[in-house]
Amino acid sequence: MSIQDPTTNAAMEIPLMQVKGVIKEFKAGEQIIRVLHDINLTINQGEMVAIIGQSGSGKSTLMNILGCLDQASAGDYQIFGQSVSRLEADELAKLRREHFGFIFQRYHLLGDINARDNVAVPAVYAGMDGQARSQRAEQLLTDLGLADKVGNRPSQLSGGQQQRVSIARALMNGGDIILADEPTGALDSKSGDDVMQILQDLNARGHTIIMVTHDPNLAAQAERVIELKDGYVIADYKTEHYQQTQAQPEPILDKNRKSAFSSFIDRLFEAFKMSLLAMRAHKMRTLLTMLGIIIGIASVVSVVGLGKGSQAQILTNISSLGTNTITISDGYPYGDPRRSYGDDNLTPQDAQAVADQPYVVSVSPQLDSNTNVRYRNIQEATSVSGVGKDYLNVSGETLIQGQGFDEQSILRRTQDIIIDNNAKQTFFPDNANPIGEVLLIGSVPGRVIGVLAPNDSGFGRGSLDSPTLYMPYTTMMSRLIGSAYIESFVALIDDNISSSAAESAISELMISRHGTDDFRIRNSDSIRQTIESTTAALTLLISSIAIISLVVGGIGVMNIMLVSVTERTNEIGVRMAVGARQSDIMQQFLIEAVLVCILGGLLGIGLAFAIGELINRVGGDSFKVIYSPTSIIAAFVCSTLIGIIFGFLPARNAAKLDPVEALSRD
Repeated sequence: MSIQDPTTNAAMEIPLMQVKGVIKEFKAGEQIIRVLHDINLTINQGEMVAIIGQSGSGKSTLMNILGCLDQASAGDYQIFGQSVSRLEADELAKLRREHFGFIFQRYHLLGDINARDNVAVPAVYAGMDGQARSQRAEQLLTDLGLADKVGNRPSQLSGGQQQRVSIARALMNGGDIILADEPTGALDSKSGDDVMQILQDLNARGHTIIMVTHDPNLAAQAERVIELKDGYVIADYKTEHYQQTQAQPEPILDKNRKSAFSSFIDRLFEAFKMSLLAMRAHKMRTLLTMLGIIIGIASVVSVVGLGKGSQAQILTNISSLGTNTITISDGYPYGDPRRSYGDDNLTPQDAQAVADQPYVVSVSPQLDSNTNVRYRNIQEATSVSGVGKDYLNVSGETLIQGQGFDEQSILRRTQDIIIDNNAKQTFFPDNANPIGEVLLIGSVPGRVIGVLAPNDSGFGRGSLDSPTLYMPYTTMMSRLIGSAYIESFVALIDDNISSSAAESAISELMISRHGTDDFRIRNSDSIRQTIESTTAALTLLISSIAIISLVVGGIGVMNIMLVSVTERTNEIGVRMAVGARQSDIMQQFLIEAVLVCILGGLLGIGLAFAIGELINRVGGDSFKVIYSPTSIIAAFVCSTLIGIIFGFLPARNAAKLDPVEALSRD
């Protein structure tokens, strides 16, 4: 339901306001107090009416009902023939911002913004164009003698100047009906006279003035006086100043109104600006509110970064086992009863058959033994491994000295050996270059042709504490252990081939060769997958704990926003009085909560980067925190959602406040 435009012909023929049998009651504990009794009034457009009475007579309550800030308990109040009781909250807000202008005894200006912005607030909610809004606000202040005060905040203005700002605000959207509650009550005589002159001038230009006062001298300057006592109208008469004006207030909004979408964006910007001002006004409280969010976001991002770094480090270390490799070992699978008699099944020919497959890059047969190795007067129990010419390729090991095995080493069964770093430190502690030296392996001499690089990863054979020697597998089979079988072989799979598909193909090949599954297969990719899933699960677990901090932070935001709503109740009342919708009020506090959480999220991400940088510097090259863009985006989204979720209740409470109750609180 909408209110008629007061400038139309149809509206002019209907009384501006009609009050029929209005009763207003308040509940005080278990008692009901009636402050207005069967009020009947008719007010026409263009009148200047003074409602007079002593304190407690009900005059301010009546003005609040007339200004649609409050509702009658019984009776009917109509504007241009339409009952106000049928209007929704937002329709009442539209009525206040487009037709009413309020002048309060205590001014009720917003302390965080300057005079121009205070005057312009009603136009923001009415959808007036930004440039026109600013120009009109400045023009109104200039007309009221405040041209040099447009940039001053209320605290920088005198009482009379603040009241003029309040009058300018009432006129911002046109102010067809000006409701003034004790407009001179807090002013000195000179300022009071100036305000009364302004009201009389406005009335002469067609504005309807309804003034509440307890001063008979002020009431005498009006055209009509309505006197209340104990909630009853005891007198209603016209003064000598009464004259029926034909002037009409200038229509303001129709000329400068923006589209609905542009108006919505404008209100969002206003809410955003006021949120920033509120946060700036309470810096320490805002920072403490953010603290839970900062810690939570920093924890989540850091934990995920640590998890990613750990995972990357482990996977890098796993590469020492060979990238995308499949190991085929002799013997039936563990738990199979045939295992007790199923040894000595793998042969070098099996390894060659696998090496001939198109998806296999290279293969290295392998067998292992332990024996005493001696060099001069040094003797040590040592691991000895027979390997193929491609061992270094499939294992990921690297040489720091010498060379590896070649085809001739395998065919000729040469007595060449490669030693790992442990063996070098054991047998050649003072020899920087042991190439060419001869070790006695059991009773077989072996010449050192290469030295492996140290392996500190914790993975692979080179990570063992005991010294290890490598020789051609053919040499070890014939000269050291006298066997025609190998214990295992490692196949390096083409990176473009699925390791699981290659595993299935090798298994089928081996079964076709042996007629049974007398072998075991280990896929290095399964190790990778296991580690990835394990680190991901651990990261998720620790992140879940960190998220608790986010929830606690969200509860802190909600508590502080509830306090903020309580502290700023008067501001909410002022905004409602000048026409803010419930959605506008809710928007403002919700944006503030979201801003606190977003800023907390950004600071939390920054803290996480600082923590990561510290860890990276301390850890050096051995460990790095790797930040996940997904986790950072998720943290940012999460902080925003926390603002929305935990800011909703305070914002809704603010939007549901009663304008009269809100205005009565300081």
